Amino acid sequence: MKVDVVKQEKNIVELDIEIDADIVAQEYSKACRKISERMNIPGFRKGKAPRAIVEKYVGSDKIQKEILDRLLPNVFADTISEHQFDLATEPFVESFKLELGIPLNVKAKLELKPDVKLAQYKSLQIDVPKFEHPEDSLERELKALSEKFAKLETVVDRAATDKDIVIIDYNGTIDDEPIKGGSAKSHQLDLGNSNFIQGFAEQIVGKKVGDEFTIEVKFPEDYFDPELSGKDAKFEIKINEMKQKIVPNVDDELAQKLGPFQTVEELKEDLKSYLEKSKTTENESRAEQAVLSKIIDQSEVEIPDSMINKEARVLLEEVQSKLKSQGISWEQVLETQGHESMWNNLRDEASKRVKTSLVLGAIAKEENLQLNDNDFVDRVKDLSTLYNTDEQSVFKHISQNPDLAQTLSQQIMGQKVVDFLVENNEIKYIDDVPRENESNNE
Repeated sequence: MKVDVVKQEKNIVELDIEIDADIVAQEYSKACRKISERMNIPGFRKGKAPRAIVEKYVGSDKIQKEILDRLLPNVFADTISEHQFDLATEPFVESFKLELGIPLNVKAKLELKPDVKLAQYKSLQIDVPKFEHPEDSLERELKALSEKFAKLETVVDRAATDKDIVIIDYNGTIDDEPIKGGSAKSHQLDLGNSNFIQGFAEQIVGKKVGDEFTIEVKFPEDYFDPELSGKDAKFEIKINEMKQKIVPNVDDELAQKLGPFQTVEELKEDLKSYLEKSKTTENESRAEQAVLSKIIDQSEVEIPDSMINKEARVLLEEVQSKLKSQGISWEQVLETQGHESMWNNLRDEASKRVKTSLVLGAIAKEENLQLNDNDFVDRVKDLSTLYNTDEQSVFKHISQNPDLAQTLSQQIMGQKVVDFLVENNEIKYIDDVPRENESNNE
């Protein structure tokens, strides 16, 4: 076997591979046997059909593909390892000549990851807006916990407020035409936490049980359904029932229901500890993002389209899966945003991801950062806790999924580089005004 490596244009390597004729002959026989074992060929048991019959039944293209699939991965792996190539995409076979009795000749290309011109990444001063919980965070947490034990009590003798829950029938129309999916019977609506379009719940406040009335609303311009976006609509509404929340007092009795607490003071101390830990976690995250953003923005790299498109396709699958879980049609999203606009947005995000990965990889190489067994064991422990299973099961699952193992290795190394950057730069927290609703448990 002979492999000639020819450096071509920037980041492209061409391979001229020659594999001995006797090896090709052996693999040809193995390929025919493997194919016959997988296929039902009339008149023969699996694996028993003669080679001539297999050739006639499946054709030469399938046999040649089987041979290449068996031979080339090892050739590529050995060549990549020998020359320490860092691939951007999978090896690409340009052409091949496969005939029995002569050596197999394959021409292939490898696309390498581009070089990164790193910005200064050590001994920097990084300003990080400091996160602080709002002053009433403890009260908010207690209120949220008490509301989990709220009971609903029927109300009949007053008008609805924005703290009530109503059971309504509604029927929506646009230009006197029914709105598809715009009607329901006995729908329960929380007037203070409505996910209906703006103005719907607000116009029910002040009405009483038994009232029948019409409200007018406007669908947002960016509404996911283009047939409704920006349209004026009317809804006929009838209030069948109204309920109010009865929230228990925050006292010792509530504390005992919430956990291993005897008094409300013990509960408060636990919440204070939680809030302090969440503040620390948020500030650590902010520091990591600030360091990363500065170094990545100032580093330079020319990313090939192949890498961006590959990552964009991964993002596309993620988006489609998320939308499906939410019951949203991918076709509807495309109609709203347009295929070209959607793809360009995915490419923009993919470009950011790829640049981040390349910069982190370059720093890891520059600093000779390596993974060790403990790094992987710690990650497996975290995963076993996250998924409430034993570590052995996690190890088994990873061993059966090579792509998952590679992804985890990349994640672990990425975090290792981030930790290194935080340790080797000066983080200066500066005052920041927290958002009004900023709290980790809301």
